Amino acid sequence: MTTLTDLFTCADEATGVALAPAPAGDVRFPLLPVTGGSTTVPLVDGTSRVYANLDYAASAPSLESVTARVAEVLPLYASVHRGAGYLSQVSTALYESSRQAIAAFVGAREDDVAVITRNTTDSLNLLAGVVPTGGRVLVLDIEHHANLLPWVSPGGAAGSATGRTVTILPIEPTVAGTLAALRDELARLPYALVAVTGASNVTGEALPVEQVVELAHAAGARVVVDGAQLVPHRGFSLAATGADYVAFSGHKTYAPFGAGALVGRRDWLDTGVPYLAGGGAVRDVRTDRTVWQPAPARHEAGSPNVLGAIALAQACETLASLPAGALEEHEQALRTRLVEGLDAIDGVDVVRIWTDSTDPVGVVTFTVAGHNPGLVAAYLSAEHGIGVRDGRFCAHPLLARLGASEGAIRASVGVGSTSEYVDRLIAALTSYLAHGTRADYEVVDGCWTVVDDTRPLVEVRGLDHLAATAAAVCGPALDD
Repeated sequence: MTTLTDLFTCADEATGVALAPAPAGDVRFPLLPVTGGSTTVPLVDGTSRVYANLDYAASAPSLESVTARVAEVLPLYASVHRGAGYLSQVSTALYESSRQAIAAFVGAREDDVAVITRNTTDSLNLLAGVVPTGGRVLVLDIEHHANLLPWVSPGGAAGSATGRTVTILPIEPTVAGTLAALRDELARLPYALVAVTGASNVTGEALPVEQVVELAHAAGARVVVDGAQLVPHRGFSLAATGADYVAFSGHKTYAPFGAGALVGRRDWLDTGVPYLAGGGAVRDVRTDRTVWQPAPARHEAGSPNVLGAIALAQACETLASLPAGALEEHEQALRTRLVEGLDAIDGVDVVRIWTDSTDPVGVVTFTVAGHNPGLVAAYLSAEHGIGVRDGRFCAHPLLARLGASEGAIRASVGVGSTSEYVDRLIAALTSYLAHGTRADYEVVDGCWTVVDDTRPLVEVRGLDHLAATAAAVCGPALDD
């Protein structure tokens, strides 16, 4: 019988879990194998190293099981839902069974519906369009833009984008205080929906979803959980938490094939304005009227992303097959090692939202006093082969609240991460503060780059102008 502790000391060919004994807290092997986990990248000193991917919070690599599943079904790909051909029937069956697997992974109730979308942002924009007219929406000021901008106008005026009144509630310094402020606001005005992050993409922290749901339901409001960071790292259950909706992304759930999902209560989705107008979303169209399908077809006009849905379903099934608690134990060991290492470096400060938060996911953001986060991130990449994120992480109000309006650095882990990657980051930061950079760096169109970079490009078509392309898309205006 495999125990949780065994996951750090024994292996299995299907999961890639470690065989060799390891010291306490030392995660020597990935929890699950990921495609490209042994990819090497060139450094400015002419050597190369295995890429230390500490940017899972942005886009997680594909699980090997997902890559294999896509290769398996690609020859079977055909039109879905209305095709009489054999492969059309196969593709339809695969697509709809994938919907069922995705819904099951997030604990959907019998009457819940799963709409296949592009990602979390797409899902929340869809939901914003079906909240009943006149219903108030309550969000916190710590949200990722995906769970903030759908509720407000393009110009930033709350409510005018959706035709509904939106309140952006400032958080308190503690979880307890924030829950109290939420309770008071729900008592002050009637709300149709509370939109809350399941885990911050900046710090990994979160409010306890069950308590948020209890407060909201007592006041007659529904709850949607932005599960982009929570679902891949902790799992989630609509039935267990009582939440009404959850949105999440394939590209953060080890299935980077362009699909996501919105799963939750059917009534708003059955009667709300269709997200897209087009074929597949309708029962009958005449020149003087249109009869729309109920959800999920109502919001999936056009040819769906069949392979993306299959990939996401496979990722869900692979994660669900792990022993209970395996994700948490793997990630907490890495996160603890990372935070303790960062806290031990003078001049490095880990940012936190609340003083009393517990059980954060494996997302850690920090600042290096007196040093530009973009330069530090470029140095980590060019001189150590470490991938982190820098900027404001599509959470500008939160970064301002945390005193990092100019940006910070984020390291995030997942099932393919090991202690070696964490240790490399700590050692590289220590070296940076002690000795500085070995290469010269400059800012090109808002992006820190190595001056006269001579590193060879990976031999993949389309990378002839990698540096120029990167500089063109990473300026401050497009800061993530």
